[in-house]
Amino acid sequence: MGQPDIDQDLELLLRITRRDDAALARLYDRHSRLVYSVILRMLRSPSDAEEVLQETFVRVWSRAETYDARLGSPSAWMLRIARNRAVDQLRARRVRANFAVDTGQGVEERSPEPSTNETPEVVLQEHSTAAAVYAALSALPDSQRTLIEAAFYDGCTHHELSVRFGLPLGTVKTRIRTGLITMRGRLEHSA
Repeated sequence: MGQPDIDQDLELLLRITRRDDAALARLYDRHSRLVYSVILRMLRSPSDAEEVLQETFVRVWSRAETYDARLGSPSAWMLRIARNRAVDQLRARRVRANFAVDTGQGVEERSPEPSTNETPEVVLQEHSTAAAVYAALSALPDSQRTLIEAAFYDGCTHHELSVRFGLPLGTVKTRIRTGLITMRGRLEHSA
């Protein structure tokens, strides 16, 4: 994503702080597929991913004024919100699963959502974006890539990663941050 796209996102966020619902709809149109794909990869449930996607954009609407450009692009901010909501969902699942085991109840199975009618252009753009992210992730050293995948796709916290991989907490944080900065640089140059 280039600077003109970031500038457009910044303008949309400004309009959202003024309660312009058309700006939220436009931001949703621009980013919902990418955000959904990240959430779905983490949760592996289309219905749960839809729910978290909705929660993410409700949060964008209610907290747009908290966006800080020093911490990354608007799309990165939205992905952080989505990731945090997905991690909350994963934790809630664990609690429900533990409760079901404790009480002897079965956990209900969810049927997959029907597929949407996506245009070939949209599918191509999604594959292009996913390929760019995958390439940037694949180019990282194993020590960074493994931690980033576990954090983002498995929903592990830094502390959980520290325990899981037997690394000091500071090392986990440094490797993830360094890897994400490297990926961002690669993605900015590929846009």
